[in-house]
Amino acid sequence: MLPTALRRPLGTLVAASRRHVVEPVWSRYSGSPLLATWRELETSQFLPERVILDRQAHRLKALLQYVDKHNEFYHGRFEAFGVDPAEIRSKEDLSCIPVLTKREVRAQGTSILSKGFAADRLMQAKTGGSTGVSLQLWAPEEVSEMRNASGRRSRRWAGWKVGEPVAAVWGNVHLPHTLRNRLREWLLSPWIYMDTMSVTEEAVKRFADDWRRVLPTLIFGHAHSIFVLSQMVDSMNVREIRPRSIIASSMTLLPHERTQIERVFGVRVTDLYGCEEVGLIASECERHEGLHLNIEQLVIEVLREDGTPAGPGENGQVVVTDLLNYAMPLIRYRMEDMAEATDRRCSCGRGLPIIGRVSGRLADFLIRTDGSKVAGISLIENSLTKIPGIVQMQIVQESLTSIRLRVVPDSGFHGDWQAELEAYFRGIFPGAEVSVERTADIPPEPNGKYRFSICRVAS
Repeated sequence: MLPTALRRPLGTLVAASRRHVVEPVWSRYSGSPLLATWRELETSQFLPERVILDRQAHRLKALLQYVDKHNEFYHGRFEAFGVDPAEIRSKEDLSCIPVLTKREVRAQGTSILSKGFAADRLMQAKTGGSTGVSLQLWAPEEVSEMRNASGRRSRRWAGWKVGEPVAAVWGNVHLPHTLRNRLREWLLSPWIYMDTMSVTEEAVKRFADDWRRVLPTLIFGHAHSIFVLSQMVDSMNVREIRPRSIIASSMTLLPHERTQIERVFGVRVTDLYGCEEVGLIASECERHEGLHLNIEQLVIEVLREDGTPAGPGENGQVVVTDLLNYAMPLIRYRMEDMAEATDRRCSCGRGLPIIGRVSGRLADFLIRTDGSKVAGISLIENSLTKIPGIVQMQIVQESLTSIRLRVVPDSGFHGDWQAELEAYFRGIFPGAEVSVERTADIPPEPNGKYRFSICRVAS
């Protein structure tokens, strides 16, 4: 193997050849819309917001007209609620359509598919079900490629260049199995993987060996998993893993985790918000002043509990309408996530509006006896910043009057700090019994993600 000092410039040359030669040839051969969609998104991001919104409204109108004619589920839904799709001309008019829940989608099964689309001819995926409801999803391959284009744009915001290798920190890694997919990955952008289901010293060493061999420029993965990796890299004094950019996704990125990751790897972390159902929803750019909304491909609403739009600085429920997938339309689909609405504009000059922090899933909100809700992620953040000696923590609410705190302690977590932690939670949840369970490890969920808080109270 060539020395790293020689392989880096060679890798830069190879990435450029993938970008300028191999991918255009592959795109023509495969007929994939990824390259054309990505180029369009690179241009549209700097258009005035009004122009982008006008294009969004045109796509929304086309989608609604299509599903009214070709989708029995939505046609019936429109009739049942007295909705005339022709009267909906923009995001503001969508309020006449009721919000769609995961359970409603799950109950429909394949009957939610539009006419002319057969489930066995579509790409299939399944959500992890960490909120208690897993979903079977269907989409044409070209829709998946168009979603990949918006993901590519966000990776470029982080500093990655097309054609460069990527290191994924992910759970339940699914490697490409077909010869076509393996060839495509090798030709266009090689990936290496760190499986978050088993983050051990041996696994980190293998990851470092793969890093030396492939020399990725980007780490992409679960926010907390990258944080755990940074702790291991720091404690093991691993020097090989040196990315140029990092993207944290799939779960809330806590401030102390961002600080730790950036200290260990020496680069800024880009926060990204997306999901299996619709792909990329929002992402930070290089300015890190908020998350730009992917309004070219989605209509995104942040709503109060009464269904009205959340005001600037308010947290609300995220509701999305997918403008791409006509096979399995998701119109006003409730993500079960909470995010901060804002009227701020990013200084980068892009016409894409932003949202503030994504504060977590509804399933991760804990409930007081008076019915009010508390964001579990905020409780975790406050606890970790105020009380020393806590390496990791998970809140489990068994009932309205029972809170269990699972704590991975270090040597600084003594009895006084435990008592303060218990007192803090008793103050937040008056009348609740608070207990601390010390544990050596808090494993991830079956999908490889970590859950900071778990509410088992029926809401």
